[in-house]
Amino acid sequence: MKFSVLHIIRYSFIVLLLFIFQKANAQHSVDDTVRVHAYITVEGDTIPMSYLPNVDVYATLTKKQKQYWAEWTRLRNAVYVTYPYAKTASKIMNEINVRLVNVHDKKQRRIIIRSREKELRKEFTDKLTKLSIYQGKVLMKLIYRETGNSCYEILDEYKGSFNAILYQSIAFVFGTSLKQMYEPTGKDADMEKIVRDVERMYGYRS
Repeated sequence: MKFSVLHIIRYSFIVLLLFIFQKANAQHSVDDTVRVHAYITVEGDTIPMSYLPNVDVYATLTKKQKQYWAEWTRLRNAVYVTYPYAKTASKIMNEINVRLVNVHDKKQRRIIIRSREKELRKEFTDKLTKLSIYQGKVLMKLIYRETGNSCYEILDEYKGSFNAILYQSIAFVFGTSLKQMYEPTGKDADMEKIVRDVERMYGYRS
């Protein structure tokens, strides 16, 4: 394949565009390296990617970018810690609901709920008390994602309105709410992406 002067000019221009594209998208860390592989077709002639020169671009994040990635990393870590708890809570709630289907006696319903509550306390009390307030907020979001109910609704159903209002008041003191919902296509879009990565990595089934 022979290159004319026009081919060389076009080739140089495309390489320059690749360089600009790399620099604009090198936002992963303060000194991150982004390598772009591609191939170019010029008037029917194809240059395989192996023939293209490697271009290593080093860029410094802006203050806004640093803040975004710091928040994203914090969120990712919180999801990794709390998602297993949300899955377990969902599983146990399903089991409880199955047992409560034909039980209409309030006393008997309380016995069934309390029997599982004791198991949960024994297994998770120490672990959950070690969560930060931020991780607790993320956990509540994930519980909504897995169950379709807010923590307030769950407490109201299983523990009664008084307890739901009491714990909602406590949550309010710590700057959060048991009534918060989960918006996977809205403000919780980043969380949803992280959850899907966790599900793929560890083989969780919906």
